[in-house]
Amino acid sequence: MKQQILNYLRAGYPGIYLVSSEEARVEAELKTIARLLKYRLFAWSVTEGLVNTADGQVREAQEPIQLLSLLDELPENSLVVLRDFQQFLEDGNPVLTRALKDQLRIGKTKGKAVIVLGCRSVLPPELEREFVVVSFALPGKDELGVVLDQIAASAKLPTPQGQIRDLLLDSASGLTTTEAENAFALSVVESGGLSPSIVAREKANEVKKNGLLEVCSSVASLDDIGGLDQLKQWLIQRKDAFGEDARQYRLPTPKGLLIVGIPGTGKSLTAKATATVFNRPLLKLDAGRLFAGLVGQSEANLRSVIATVEAIAPCVLWIDELEKGFSGARSSGATDGGTAARVFGAFLSWLQEKTAPVFVVATANDIAQLPPEFLRKGRFDELFFIDLPNRDERQEIWRIQIAKYGRKPEAFDLAGLAQATEGWTGSEIEQAFIDALYDGFSRREEPTDLSIAMQISQLVPLSKLMAEQINALRQWARGRARPATKPAAEPRTRKIAAS
Repeated sequence: MKQQILNYLRAGYPGIYLVSSEEARVEAELKTIARLLKYRLFAWSVTEGLVNTADGQVREAQEPIQLLSLLDELPENSLVVLRDFQQFLEDGNPVLTRALKDQLRIGKTKGKAVIVLGCRSVLPPELEREFVVVSFALPGKDELGVVLDQIAASAKLPTPQGQIRDLLLDSASGLTTTEAENAFALSVVESGGLSPSIVAREKANEVKKNGLLEVCSSVASLDDIGGLDQLKQWLIQRKDAFGEDARQYRLPTPKGLLIVGIPGTGKSLTAKATATVFNRPLLKLDAGRLFAGLVGQSEANLRSVIATVEAIAPCVLWIDELEKGFSGARSSGATDGGTAARVFGAFLSWLQEKTAPVFVVATANDIAQLPPEFLRKGRFDELFFIDLPNRDERQEIWRIQIAKYGRKPEAFDLAGLAQATEGWTGSEIEQAFIDALYDGFSRREEPTDLSIAMQISQLVPLSKLMAEQINALRQWARGRARPATKPAAEPRTRKIAAS
């Protein structure tokens, strides 16, 4: 990032817009850049005025117009950092816009560069071509390592080395330097040392502040999923694809997986289990929350998400119910001025071109709502379809659910329960056993095959409520998606009754 800014300044760019929430870190980099170029560095804020960072001399200039008039008096070869200046630009003041354009034109001839530093990109159309916009990346592990060593030294702890150091830096990846410093310091206070689990907990809290991403701490394993043998085997084959051996083998990093299927058949559970298989952190994205009311905020939200997940990488990014987040992209021009289409296009480009080891697991219930661009190869490595569980899968699901709630599966007729729940999803089987537990608890008795059968008789499965939609989804998936279960496991010739 430093080299990129250096190149812009050496090429004579008069206006640079740096997007970052790490003001102190960016200004430290700019001081290094100014020293390398032998430039003077000035910093302005509405509270302090214009400050010469070399000697601390202050010139009163609380108003933006007053500031711009002072730029004429600065010597040649000067960098001027404008803190939070985007808040004045978004008002669309024509006098301010004109004055800034004039200063950029003059500055180009005298070696003066204006650098706007803000947490988001806000440029009126009149200034969009005057500035080059640079998103300042989150700190890498080398920079976080410096922060870690400083905290260890200040707390008089030995400098972390080896595996514990790697765990601490992995836990802090995706945080700003200030957030990482706070998390390391909190770990010292709470545990008397540097604990990766505390740092990871604080990262989860920081990541979910903006409501776009969530770090999932409770994940599942493949043992929690009944059936889906082909999907499980596909994941197991790729579990080591993020390591050094894979790079030496010149194996391309897996891009991701799109899972389509009937609601309640284990799509979300599979997404959680993927993180366990790969032994990577799991981040969940609510695609619908990307869209905001302010102009440009939706695109900024997407850039923020991408920057965060790439900083945390290698990781698994889970996008649940994908069709609900991007279904409006087709009619975007008529409904939201093209915002959804732009966000959708930028997301597709990232899926196609990303080089960071981010494995994307997207799940969808209604394939008809998904734009066709999502489905072509190159976005995802594979498209799987999860159908209703067959008899063997239902028996395994009963075994898993009964053991999950502290009962012994061998005490129940699993084969009979599987036969009685033909056409049921895994979530419906779980709910039937939960209902039997409530019934047994009310009578202070343990659930039995008979009490479970009574609950089964009272529940209407989704395969009857939505027979037409499920049959249509099956028809679409035939020949288009890879089945998550071996087709030979059970014939799929039966047709679900509508009633």
